[in-house]
Amino acid sequence: MATKDYVLAVDQSTSGTKALVIDRRGAVVARASLEHRQIYPRAGWVEHDPLEIYENVKKAARLALEAAGIGPGSLAALTVTNQRETAVLWDRSTGLPVYNAIVWQCQRTAGFCEKLREQGFEGEVRERTGLLLDPYFSASKWRWMLDHAEGARRKLEERGLLAGTIDSWLVWKLTGGRVHATDYTNASRTSLFDIHALKWDSGLCERFGVPESLLPSVLSSDAVYGVTEDPDLFGDARVPISGVIGDSQAALFGNLCLEPGAAKATYGTGTSVLMNVGDRPAPAGEGLVQAIAWGLGGKAAYALEAIIRTSGDTIKWVRDNLGLFADMGELERLLAEAPHNEGVYLVPAFVGLGAPYWRPDARAALVGMNRGTGRAHIVRAAIESIAYQVRDAVELLEAESGIALKELRADGGATDNAVLMQFQADLLGRTVDKSEAAELSALGSAYLGGLGTGFWPSLDGLVRETGRKYRSYAPVMALEERENHYSGWKRAVASVIGPSIREPRADGSQEEPVQAQTL
Repeated sequence: MATKDYVLAVDQSTSGTKALVIDRRGAVVARASLEHRQIYPRAGWVEHDPLEIYENVKKAARLALEAAGIGPGSLAALTVTNQRETAVLWDRSTGLPVYNAIVWQCQRTAGFCEKLREQGFEGEVRERTGLLLDPYFSASKWRWMLDHAEGARRKLEERGLLAGTIDSWLVWKLTGGRVHATDYTNASRTSLFDIHALKWDSGLCERFGVPESLLPSVLSSDAVYGVTEDPDLFGDARVPISGVIGDSQAALFGNLCLEPGAAKATYGTGTSVLMNVGDRPAPAGEGLVQAIAWGLGGKAAYALEAIIRTSGDTIKWVRDNLGLFADMGELERLLAEAPHNEGVYLVPAFVGLGAPYWRPDARAALVGMNRGTGRAHIVRAAIESIAYQVRDAVELLEAESGIALKELRADGGATDNAVLMQFQADLLGRTVDKSEAAELSALGSAYLGGLGTGFWPSLDGLVRETGRKYRSYAPVMALEERENHYSGWKRAVASVIGPSIREPRADGSQEEPVQAQTL
C-alpha cells in the first residue's frame, strides 16, 4: 500500500480553482489551476456556474496528482477552502443547481436588505451573527433564489432542496450526495448562524425566509466530513475529506496567526483583513464584523474582520476591460514609468464599498485626472487603491479592538507585486511581511485537515515542521508624504459617497469635494 505522505488542498476562489499537493513540511510539491466564467446578467449582479466549478475541482485535483507523480492512495486527506458567502441552491434528488451560484459580490438583494433594516432588524442580526445586514452575506441570496428560480418553491414544498455555500456544495458532490455539511466559518457568513451558541438560529431563518431544513450540518473545520465517493474523481479510492474552512480564515491559520492580536490581509479578488481576538468574540463597531476564525477540536476561535469588496479584481479590470497592460511585466514597467500618482485616485466601488464605509450603492470613479494623465497613472492608481483600502481597514481594526498592529502578514496573488507591498508598508507606517508561499488559504485548510486526520499529530508539531518564511517590507516614506497620499484618498472617497469625510483646511474650513469621473 502507498504511504500517505501528502494532503491535497482544493482552493476554490472567486476567479478559479486550484488543487495543491502538500507534503509534511508544508511545501507545495505540485499544483494545478483552472479559471471559471464570471457571469454578469445585469449591472451589479455576479454569478458562477456550480457545475462548472465542480468539474474544475475534479480536473484540477487529477492534474495536480499527475504533476506530483502520485495516486490518490498517497493522500491522507482532501481539504477544501472556498470563496465565502457565495450561495448555492440545488435539487436533492438530481444533484443539479436550480440557479447559478450567486456570488458574494452580487448586489441584487440590496433592496431586500434595506427593507429589513428599515424594519429595525439589523440589531438582531448583528447581536447573533456578528455581521452587518448586507447583500454581501448568503441568506438574502438564498431567499432571492427561492423567490425567483423556476420551480424552487415547488421543490421546497416537496422537501427536495438543499442550500449551502460553495464548500457544502463541493462536499455534497464529492461524497456522492451522502454528506450535507459545512464548517463554523462558512456557516458564520450566512447571517443565519449564532456565533455564540454555534448553531443555526431559527428566528433569523424565519425572518430571512430561509427554512432551516435546507441548511447543512455544521462541523468543526478539522472534522472528518466523509470520504470521496465520486468515481469520476479518484476511481475506487476513498480519501477522507477534512480541513473545510472559508478562504480568509484559512489564510489566517495558514499564516500561523494563532495568538490574539496577530493579523493578516489576503489580497485576492477582494481583501479580508482579519485579526485573531482569542476564544471569545470581541465587540465590533460600525464597519467591522465579528468572525469565527476556525473550529479546532470542536472549539471555536474568533476574529474581527474588515471586508474590502474589490482589490485584486481592480488590477484585472484595468487589464481586461481597459486593456492598459497585457502582463505583469508590462504592469511593472508602467509603475516604474509613473513613480507618483500625480493626484489621480481610483475608488474601485464596482460592487459598492466595504469597510469602513459599507456603501453597497457606491459606484467606482477616477478622481483627479488632468490632460497629462496617462495609462501609467491610472494603473498606479489601481494598484494604490488596494493599499488605501487596507489602511482604512487596519485603522478601523485598531480603533475597535484597542490593539495596535505591529506588523501585517500578507498573502494572495497581488502580494507578488513589490510596488504594492512597499507602498502598503509606507502607507501603514508598519512592516508588512509577505509570505513566501502565495497559497496561504490552501495551506491553512491543509494544516487543519492534516491535524484532523492525524497527518500532523499536534498543533505544536505542525508549527515546528512547517514554519513559514516571509519577505519583510519596512516603511521608508516620510510621514508628511504618507499622510498627503492618504488625505487625497479620503477626498476621492468623499467625492463618491458624499461630503461627510471632507478634509479640513489648515484654517479650519472645509475643502470642497473633488469632482469624480464616475465609471
